Amino acid sequence: MKIRLFQVDAFTDRVFGGNPAAVCILDTWLEKKLMQQMAAENNLSETAFVVANNNAYEIRWFTPVSEVDLCGHATLAAAHVLYNHYGFKGGKIIFHTREMGQLGVEKSGDMLTLDFPADPPDKIDGPVDLIDGIGKAPAASFRGRSDYLLIYDTQKDIEDISPDFTRLAEVDLRGIIVTAPGNDTDFVSRFFAPKLGINEDPVTGSAHTTLTPFWSGRLGKNVLTASQLSQRKGELQCELSDGRVYITGSAVTYLEGEIEI
Repeated sequence: MKIRLFQVDAFTDRVFGGNPAAVCILDTWLEKKLMQQMAAENNLSETAFVVANNNAYEIRWFTPVSEVDLCGHATLAAAHVLYNHYGFKGGKIIFHTREMGQLGVEKSGDMLTLDFPADPPDKIDGPVDLIDGIGKAPAASFRGRSDYLLIYDTQKDIEDISPDFTRLAEVDLRGIIVTAPGNDTDFVSRFFAPKLGINEDPVTGSAHTTLTPFWSGRLGKNVLTASQLSQRKGELQCELSDGRVYITGSAVTYLEGEIEI
């Protein structure tokens, strides 16, 4: 069996930037074990698998070690592949998910906009093991559906964080977002998910479903600019509207190949 494979750099307009994701457009679903093995072999933070379903698509995402409920950059990458390599000509691509309902992606010029459900966080007292793992006490701690959100005062605070990934792998949620006001953007962030085999994710679209409602409330504006301060870096435009977060970025194809199984 041969399966086409694409590797796409998402949330960037250049190769070697943003967040790389693998994308496989399938005729029918493969066994979960096989998809997990393929994701492990790809060894990227996410591999997206997509199957056409009438006028829409079903999508699933795998890290090298597990299936996840939601992934932004791999959804952006999957839409990029459908628009640019499979000739999708409709307006908005509709993705059906197992846990997160319906997602959308719309193309305008070279930009793609994700339509995701917002995940506003609740204020908490940060768990001691989490704070110890990050190595720097936040100004405030929050918890969303999937991730912890730790608030800091300056962009330099975010740049200087050097986590203990062994300790962070023991936290009970998917990952940890650290964030602060940006020097040149409304806010900056980093994202750590060692529990899923991803010590630091380069650009995390799904994390912005929590970041956007938080910073929208803090800054009193619904349209925001964001930067994720990983080594590869990524740029995003975010908008909060009627319980949805619209996340806009670009993507470029790095690799097209074929898997033989």
